[in-house]
This record gives sequence, structure tokens and C-alpha cells, in this order.
Amino acid sequence: MKEALFYSKMAAGKVRCVLCPRFCIIQDGKTGICGVRKNQGGTLYSVVYGRLCSLHIDPIEKKPLFHFAPGTECLSIATVGCNLMCSFCQNAEISHPEGKEISVEEMAPEKIIALAKEYKLPGIAYTYTEPTVFFEYALDVMRLAREEGLYNVWVSNGYTNPEPAKKAAKFMDAVNVDLKGDGLFYKRLCGIPDEGPIKESLRIYRKGGVWIEVTTLLIPGYNDSEKTITGIVQWVKENLGEDTPMHFSRFYPQYKLTDVNPTPVKTIEDAVKIAERLGMHYVYAGNIYAHDKESTHCPKCGRKVIDRVGYHVSNIRSKCPECGTKIAIAGGKWAKL
Repeated sequence: MKEALFYSKMAAGKVRCVLCPRFCIIQDGKTGICGVRKNQGGTLYSVVYGRLCSLHIDPIEKKPLFHFAPGTECLSIATVGCNLMCSFCQNAEISHPEGKEISVEEMAPEKIIALAKEYKLPGIAYTYTEPTVFFEYALDVMRLAREEGLYNVWVSNGYTNPEPAKKAAKFMDAVNVDLKGDGLFYKRLCGIPDEGPIKESLRIYRKGGVWIEVTTLLIPGYNDSEKTITGIVQWVKENLGEDTPMHFSRFYPQYKLTDVNPTPVKTIEDAVKIAERLGMHYVYAGNIYAHDKESTHCPKCGRKVIDRVGYHVSNIRSKCPECGTKIAIAGGKWAKL
């Protein structure tokens, strides 16, 4: 175990964790809601430091990050734990194992970097579960990765307090944040009061120069109304900019939300049209194999400039061959241009 960052000591051996907006008050011998930050004798520890439950090589497009270092692969890592309680979680077996025994592999930060270099990978992705809850481990890996010229990308729910978000942003090159819906959606399906802290994290990442992409999983009857989609799009445009890629993904029944049908393809297509009509330049249809809106099109003339079928990417262009419009791509020194 490693002593945690971002907590304060209280009377009677209790501690208050200030890593995320839950501000858990934790008694001796107990963990916070995330299940991985434990009070032991009045000191808060990360019990997952260096203990990986997932280690894979993935295309960057799987995150999904379509405009950061396109065409590259990254070393993806995760520990158990999450600070949201989403009833539709696709990785619930590792996000909330609930007492189940999970196989883990001990791996120091230096070993992560060595593996990335051994396989000639340009970067590290902190993904599958919420990187905020394994913050200390992620931060140590990110520092080493930056020293070695590797990129760092987070796939995050964004439920992080401002100071940790600012600290992470110093070593973060890109992030995909789930902007799941309005306040009622978060209260009903994710176990938090509202989306305010998530939007604040996004503002912090933007101010810190981090490349941002946003994903919204559209769940029938919960966040697929035109009003909800319009609100999300308008907020992203006003606060993050029209070049921010938006991914509208199709829901499939899973975890505790098995009584809802898969999202109709038309719902995704309509969401894409709404975002484009409101002026967003790069909008994608997710979880629909071989859809034309998997690919990147020039925001000016509509010419296809990056071809995608699933995770296969080809013809990556930083400029439209038809009209010469520059395509918003970050991480160019790593990209397969």
C-alpha cells in the first residue's frame, strides 16, 4: 500500500478523502465508496498501488480518441475501483468487484514504462476503470512516461476534484470524458447529485492544454431526448469549443440495466445530426460497426479525411485534399500521418 494524496486527518482516527467530490469520511479499517482507498490507523492508503487488474495493448481509437495520435497503439492499464455507481457499467466486474476475488499483477511504474518501450508503443492509457481512484499510481507512471517522451491519455468519468485534476493535467496529453447526461441522469443511474464537478474537470483540462474528446452513451428513455442531447452539445461547444470531438455511442443491456433495449441506430444518427446542426465539427456514431460516421469528414466540404472501420484506421490526413481545410489533430508527433 502507498499513502494516498488528497486527504485530511480528523478526530477519532477518521480521515476525509478529498480526491473526488464525494468527500468520503472514512473510519479506521474502512474504505471510501470507491473501495480502494483505506483508512489504516488514521492514515489513508491506496490499496491498489501497482496492482494491475488489466494490462493490454489497444488502438488509441478504442478509448475512443479519434483526433489524438490517430493510428497509434498504446499500453492500457487499470486497477480495480471506481467512484461512480453506474447501473449500466460495462466493466463492473473490475470497477465494483463487491468482494469477488480479482486476479491482479504487481507492477511498478518503471516496469510499465519498460513494457511500453519494449513493444515500441508511443504511450500509456489509463482506462477500463476510473483512473482518478488509482491516482497515486497513475501519477507516478505519468511522470516517468513524460520523461521518456511517451504520451499519457485518460479515459475518465471526470468526477475528480479541482486540485487533483490540475495536478493530473500537468502530465496528461489527452482525455476522453464521459458526459453522460443531465443532473437527473447522474442522480438516477450513477449515484451522484449532478454533473457539475465533471464539467469543472473538463474546464480544468481545457485550461491545462489537454486534448479533450467527449463520449455520451445514449440510453433509451434516460438521456436520448432532443432536449438532453441539445443541452450537452451546447455546453461542449460553449465551454470546450467546436473542434472538440463528440462520440454518441449505442447502449447495449448490461450489468443492472438489462431491462432496456439497445439504442436504435436512428437515435444515434439523430444525435449526430443535432450536434452537427449546432456547429460541432467532428461528431461520431459509436458502437455501430462500419457506419459512415465512424470516419472523419472535413467540416467545410464534407470530404472523408480519415477512414475508420471498427478500429482499423487508414488514409489519415491532417488537411482536406479537396478544399485544404486543416483537420484538428493533436499529438501529431506520435500520429501515423
